[in-house]
Order: sequence, then structure tokens, then C-alpha cells
Amino acid sequence: MRPSPVFQHIRMAAQPTKFCPGCGHGIVLGSVIRALQAENIDIDKTVFVSGIGCGGWISSPNINADTLHTTHGRAIAAAIGVKTARPDLNVIVISGDGDLATIGGNHLIHAARRDIDITVICANNSIYGMTGGQTSATTPKGFKTVTDPQGNKYDGFDLAGLVKAAGASYVARFTAFQVRELISSIREGFKNPGFSFIEAISQCPTHYGKTMGLDAPAMLEYYKKNSVRIKKAGEITSEELKGKIVIGEFK
Repeated sequence: MRPSPVFQHIRMAAQPTKFCPGCGHGIVLGSVIRALQAENIDIDKTVFVSGIGCGGWISSPNINADTLHTTHGRAIAAAIGVKTARPDLNVIVISGDGDLATIGGNHLIHAARRDIDITVICANNSIYGMTGGQTSATTPKGFKTVTDPQGNKYDGFDLAGLVKAAGASYVARFTAFQVRELISSIREGFKNPGFSFIEAISQCPTHYGKTMGLDAPAMLEYYKKNSVRIKKAGEITSEELKGKIVIGEFK
């Protein structure tokens, strides 16, 4: 049997990955690699930038390419530096909701406002996974975490809506269940000559799923049942949208 062509972009020395069993970040990793191949991206002219956390492990050390692993919350700032110094390079940021939207939220909205030509893929599991399951900027209101044992008091960010409103020229959101559409949206992000933001809703059975009482397959089933297309979302009431995940391209 011939090996899958995706392995040419994988650092085999880094395998098996450090992701927990059932983590959706492996699906995000596979989606990024398939998008790279489908668009025939020159990996020698591509730089990945990652932050700290589970999402920061998607490109570093797993993808066989140049990767800049930055301090917490500074992935987009570092990526802007790379793109400014070398505008000829493809600059791709992959990190999590804690790193990109909670610690680094200010960099996120201003890069979107300026429509800087980088692609940002946010593996959003709505929690700080690597450091024990703390509340992040996307944790839903009322959800119990180790830092909010009585339930989060605040609404989580709608990241796709936030980034689109800030000025990004391409924004999409899909879950780890809609793999083919996730790959297609990443491909569109690569082609867009401006700020591209792809939010990949990714299951965390170790922390988020444990609180919900769901394992990884059950979380994927949850995504399937609770995902609503953008067009459909505009046709139903806000009450009906509660607890739903709006997916699609936010062009």
C-alpha cells in the first residue's frame, strides 16, 4: 500500500502527536495539510507561526516546514513581522482560542482591521486545554471550568463575527465534523490577498467534553446536530439560535 501523500508534510519524528486521544486538533492538522496540497503551496516559501497551548502544537512540531513558535498571545504580532520583512512568503498562523482571542485578542482585531495578508486558523475548543481547563474568551456563559466552578458569568466571543466586523476580507467557521468544508475554507483563506480567518471548532474531550459528559465521538455528533448554516441562522429567532453553532463563510 502506498503511503498517503499527506505524510510528506508531517515531521515523522514528532509522531505520535502530543494531542489527547480524540482531540479535534488532529483533524485541523490534517485539514491544513490537505489544503496545502490542494493549492500546491510551495512549502519552502511558507512560514507557520504558532503560539502557546494545544493549538500551538498543530504546526509546531508536526508540520515539516519552517515554524516560528512564539510567546503566549503574540503569534499574530510575530506573523506580521515576518510578512513585513518578507512579503513574498506565505504566512500562516495556527493557534487556539486562548492564545489568539484571549491572551492575544488585541493583535487579532487590529490585524483584521488592517486586512494584513496573513492566514489565521483558530482551533477553537472554547477552553484552555493544555493548562488544566480554564475559562477562555470563547467559553459559553454558564459553562463550568476549573476557574469558574459555579459557571462562567460572561458571554463568549463570537470570533467569526468579531473578526468580520473588525475588517477581515475572508472569514469562515466550520467544526471538526465538516471536514471537507473546513479544508475548502482553508484553501480559500490561502488564496485571499488579505486577512483570512478560519475558525475551526475543535473538540476537547479531556476538559470541555468531560464537563459536558461527552466523549470525542459524542462531541462530533453534537457538532453535527447543533450546526446551523448562515442562511438558516438568518431565518430563525435568536431564541432558536441559542446553543447553536453558526457555520459557513462570513463573506
